[in-house]
Amino acid sequence: MLNKIIWRKTALMIVPALLLFCGCRNSADNEHRSFLQIGEFTINRISEVRTEVRDGAGRTLVLVPRDAPTPKDVAPQRLVRTPVQRVVAYGFFDVSTLRALGVLEDVLVGVTHPAEGWFIPEVRQGMAQGKIAYLGDSTSIDFERLKQQQPELVLTWDPAIIPMLDTLNIPCVITSTPTAMCLNARMRFVQFLAPFFGKEKEADAYFQRINNALMAIRERTVGAGLMPKVMWGDIYEKRVLVEPGNAWVGELVGLLTSDYLFDDVYGTSCIEIAVERFLYSGEQADILFTYRDRNSGATSKAALARINPLLKNIRPFTHGKVYAPLPHYYQSGDRLDEILTEIAAILHPEVYPGYQYRYFVELPDTDTVPSGAGS
Repeated sequence: MLNKIIWRKTALMIVPALLLFCGCRNSADNEHRSFLQIGEFTINRISEVRTEVRDGAGRTLVLVPRDAPTPKDVAPQRLVRTPVQRVVAYGFFDVSTLRALGVLEDVLVGVTHPAEGWFIPEVRQGMAQGKIAYLGDSTSIDFERLKQQQPELVLTWDPAIIPMLDTLNIPCVITSTPTAMCLNARMRFVQFLAPFFGKEKEADAYFQRINNALMAIRERTVGAGLMPKVMWGDIYEKRVLVEPGNAWVGELVGLLTSDYLFDDVYGTSCIEIAVERFLYSGEQADILFTYRDRNSGATSKAALARINPLLKNIRPFTHGKVYAPLPHYYQSGDRLDEILTEIAAILHPEVYPGYQYRYFVELPDTDTVPSGAGS
């Protein structure tokens, strides 16, 4: 654990330089890259007609152009014809990545959230037109319906689905990893999915946009006088979940002249910790980002305290601030530059005067009583 903490501290110092270096690569460099590692994901261009990728579960898939001969050494469930034309996507993150690549309207044919749960216009419209099917909750997929949609690829965070898809000879990519995505991997993930759709140039342009935004944020906040102490997580009925220090949000807070109080926690996103540890950090914190949105009870500090009374005495509730994501936040991954900027504005409002929040909301102390409501 100590080595991980030392690595984390060092990484925070070198990340800005690495991002600047990566952002300065020209298009010729990108076109001729033969190997790219993005966190735990890799892309290996073996030849013009064969690209091997490693997904979040460590599985190798082979990408082959649609008109190329079928390689004899690849199982059908590991062979992906490109550009992919029909995709089922489990998570909001996967769908927003398709949107960042500019292929969402063309390729998405199945999702695991009903129409009323979507804020992305292209998804709502596709479901209304019958092109995009609701396949059931991610824990109870209707595989017959999935098969009817004839996907050429499934994007999912759930490795448990692999055996069933293998029997159907449908390739899938695991888009989650055992450890949380660092900031650089989160920014570059779009480049991992790009070869599936022949959208490498679009992915490079997206990364450049996000990188430019991050460098602008660093320049703007580097001289900020305040250094807020930040938590990101929540207490649930039986579990306490937080973002670890190796996650992109933890690294971002560290880069923004701020103190992330779970910096020493290492592991997966939404990692479980002891309630005592959460409350200890809560005694020091100035700002808490909760996972909950207003639909899950985050309408005020008092409302969250009613859900779990342990929260009411931590410092963000008594003397600090609590921020909740707006419902569309989790479907806005293609707007990562705006999200990074908004988090910077929350941590350092002194250098972002008049900033209007679009992805988070500061919770009031109590819920507003509707005008005319009875006592």
